[in-house]
Amino acid sequence: MTSSFAPDSLVLNRKLPLWYQVSQSLRASILGRAPESSLRLPTEEQLAAHYGVSVLTMRQALKELEEEGLISRHRRRGTFIEPGARRGAPRRLLGSIDAIVAQQSGELTTVLGHGPGPLPAELAEFYPGLPEVVTFRRLRRDADSGEPTNWAENAVRPEIAARIDLDDLCRWPMTKVLRDAVGVGISRITDTVEATLADPVTAELLQVPLLSPILHYTGVTYDTAGRVVDVARIRYRGDRFSFSVTVDAGCAPGPG
Repeated sequence: MTSSFAPDSLVLNRKLPLWYQVSQSLRASILGRAPESSLRLPTEEQLAAHYGVSVLTMRQALKELEEEGLISRHRRRGTFIEPGARRGAPRRLLGSIDAIVAQQSGELTTVLGHGPGPLPAELAEFYPGLPEVVTFRRLRRDADSGEPTNWAENAVRPEIAARIDLDDLCRWPMTKVLRDAVGVGISRITDTVEATLADPVTAELLQVPLLSPILHYTGVTYDTAGRVVDVARIRYRGDRFSFSVTVDAGCAPGPG
């Protein structure tokens, strides 16, 4: 029996465009929906009431998802999730935690392994004085094709890692696990994305040629006390992903 589609709740951040926050939250709900859920979305009015925004804001959010190819809108029929929507579309990052969660939703995740180990030298700047971290390794696949899309290594503080349920990691991105399952208060995440070449491990896991182009993402997560609680290093297939960053000129100076 098909169940109705239910979007996640969202705490709005008044420093970011409302339409963007709503679109990212709805995107995560669409990609992470249960297989048996309905492809038909609630009406614009119902979604607007759910998120506490105006109908105009909701329309702008839906327009963003329509342009990405996740939904289609039909006059007098309603709005529908595209069953064959691709999950490798470009990501637009504006800095909300829900945007980070949305980046990694809607994929099949396998935990490759986890365990404590000495702090890697390249992470020493994030964990000064910490002798070891617990590393979680995961492989993500496209839910439709089963094709590998990215693999991730998360270096987490031991006392926090001890509270992580591996079943949660198979269902949700690490950011959502830390925030919603473990209860870590997250204050900010700093992101770095760079182009690099596939090493032997990455080439084997992502099924790409050795030294082929990939995107290497590093996300450093801070709690409300200002401590780093997680450093994520994710390798994305270069033929499946691109990232775009939008800077609000009213909030930050340009490089010139």
